Amino acid sequence: MTLELIKGQKCSLTKDNPLLGRIIVGMGWNEARAGVEIDFSVFLLTASQKVATEKDLIFYGNPAAPDQSVVILPPAQRVHSGPADDTQIAVELSLIPAEVERIAFALTIYEAESRQQSFSLLSDPYLRIMNAADGTELLQYRLGGGYSVETAIVAGEIYRYQNEWKFSAVGSGYAGGLAALCHSYGIQVQDILPVVQASRTAEPARNSPFVLPELRSRPKPVDSLPPAAPAAPSSPSASPLNPDTIVLKRHGETLRLQQGAGAAGEILINLNWLQTPSSGWFGSRGIDLDLGCLFELKNGLKGTVQALGESFGSLNRPPYISLDGDDRTGSIATGENLRINGHHLSEISRIVIFAFIYEGVTNWSQAGAVITISQQGGPEIKVQLDEHNNDKGMCAIAMLRSQPDGSFSVERLVEYFSGHEELDQRYHWNLRWEAGSK
Repeated sequence: MTLELIKGQKCSLTKDNPLLGRIIVGMGWNEARAGVEIDFSVFLLTASQKVATEKDLIFYGNPAAPDQSVVILPPAQRVHSGPADDTQIAVELSLIPAEVERIAFALTIYEAESRQQSFSLLSDPYLRIMNAADGTELLQYRLGGGYSVETAIVAGEIYRYQNEWKFSAVGSGYAGGLAALCHSYGIQVQDILPVVQASRTAEPARNSPFVLPELRSRPKPVDSLPPAAPAAPSSPSASPLNPDTIVLKRHGETLRLQQGAGAAGEILINLNWLQTPSSGWFGSRGIDLDLGCLFELKNGLKGTVQALGESFGSLNRPPYISLDGDDRTGSIATGENLRINGHHLSEISRIVIFAFIYEGVTNWSQAGAVITISQQGGPEIKVQLDEHNNDKGMCAIAMLRSQPDGSFSVERLVEYFSGHEELDQRYHWNLRWEAGSK
């Protein structure tokens, strides 16, 4: 049975299948605007989150790792189960060098800047993983929309965890295309530029040294991935995937983010909760729980990012924080997301993450809300709203604060307030507030 993931989730590839040795990573999309050229790349990363050599970048100019552990398959050797992937990458887990701890799979747009293109022109990108032995699909991850100016996306990562290989649904977007990704992973663009220029016009390789065994059985092909299944009616804090997480359980408990967290992309803050509609004469209505934050930059700029008042922020200009959207029901599997641009993390002084009930009964005890903070290359951090005050409609959940050594800390708050002004006074933001709507 295929496992369907959402952004930020992790799962083990080998825990329940220790003999899994060879996998196929397929990537594709449903539709792209005419003239948009999408390229695929793979980065073999060491513990420093950098490549050891430029040969650890696998792309159209270097379609195979020197040891053949990772190979971009030519069309004739692709596994034809499920959708017609736009690319397939074969990964031999047993051949991956010991110093490689993580493998990142990315999409980039060729000449995006000169053509003024971005991933807003791409529809429904996805990543899936198959067992190369028989074509069985192990998992699929739909990246969804929400991309605007991004010209590169790290779709997902395979990484070592103790004696397992695991997969992380990343879905992080960046500006700057392949060059920006190369720079963040320790590759100087001038080292690969001649290869890039020569390979764009070269005839594609017709054969690959990576030879797949004859598939014993292949599922019936389908035209596209099936729609994602609705979330199971259980608390979002009780993840069936058993992800690597650190849970902050006590008020004031603090954890440092990994040094340099987000520097290659973003920190994702996700709010999820249970859809618990109440019945009445005029139908059912669930809680509209909103995610937002107060921010303070080091230059003194203060403000808020939230759906109320349509203050959605910006990822690429101050405050370098954006809100993906507004889930009015809690029924959307991905909930609501705040994204922090890691390239500008050094300009941020502090952030208070909050949630408030915009509509519906004030009943935190039934909402089952949980905040998940995801950082590239580090564990997930969860704060569960398991302390309740049903008399107040706003909750300050966590404080992110810059530290003198350049790192960021996360502190559990879970304190309840009657509204924005009371929360503002508690944390000394000193903003002016007026009634708003969305």
